[in-house]
Amino acid sequence: MNKYSQISDYLERFLDNEVRKTGIKKVVLGLSGGLDSAVVAVLAHKAFQDDLLCVKMPSHYSSQSSLDDADALCNDFGMRCEEASIATLLKAYEKLNPNMENLRKGNFSSRMRMSTIFDISARENALVLGTSNKSELMLGYGTLFGDLSSAINPIGDLYKSEVYELARYLGVTQSIIDKAPSADLWDGQSDEVDLGYTYAQLDAAMKLYVEDRLTKEEIVEKGINAKMLDMIIGRIFRNHFKRKMPVIAKLTSRTINHDFNYPRDITL
Repeated sequence: MNKYSQISDYLERFLDNEVRKTGIKKVVLGLSGGLDSAVVAVLAHKAFQDDLLCVKMPSHYSSQSSLDDADALCNDFGMRCEEASIATLLKAYEKLNPNMENLRKGNFSSRMRMSTIFDISARENALVLGTSNKSELMLGYGTLFGDLSSAINPIGDLYKSEVYELARYLGVTQSIIDKAPSADLWDGQSDEVDLGYTYAQLDAAMKLYVEDRLTKEEIVEKGINAKMLDMIIGRIFRNHFKRKMPVIAKLTSRTINHDFNYPRDITL
């Protein structure tokens, strides 16, 4: 059994266990036509079959190729899918705010998608699955209360380069694996252009810093670009708040997330 066979098996059982213990039997996720949501969809389909619902949520900025790739994935694996466009919502807000820059448009789009998927989850009595990988989470490359929101995230401890390898093992549609990573948040948006480096470059440095806990000097000695490393470390710490629950001011003897802490799945 190779590495990604073991990872796939573990994540399938992780999803099944974490969902079932809540008493809920169904899951939903936003299917963008990109790599991360495709991998989560395939894993979830292995665990839940028809109790998985994939939801496409395009805007007027979404590329037709992304929609086609999402459809191809669902056809390849026999997954249930529906479309819930956010275009009307986004256009209405853009009309009220005609001077929105791309970052605001992207954040608003992400939050509209998450509002939509959580509403569908209420309709379906289902849990929302997250699709953010470890590279994005460490760098803070995501929208708070947008794409970073979910009930369960099976790939949050896999770097983007590892998600690619898992996708190949799972047999994800080749056109999804081959295309440049993009969230389709505005015309021509590209993850790697936004970040300034490829995920392969970023992951190599982050693994040394996060997993191996090497110093900056030791990492640079291994040939990692010093400017990129400074950017990575800066983003990791600057965006740490995105990885935490909201901070509650402590006023009593037992405060939520301070000293009133129980496992998430606690029962009486």
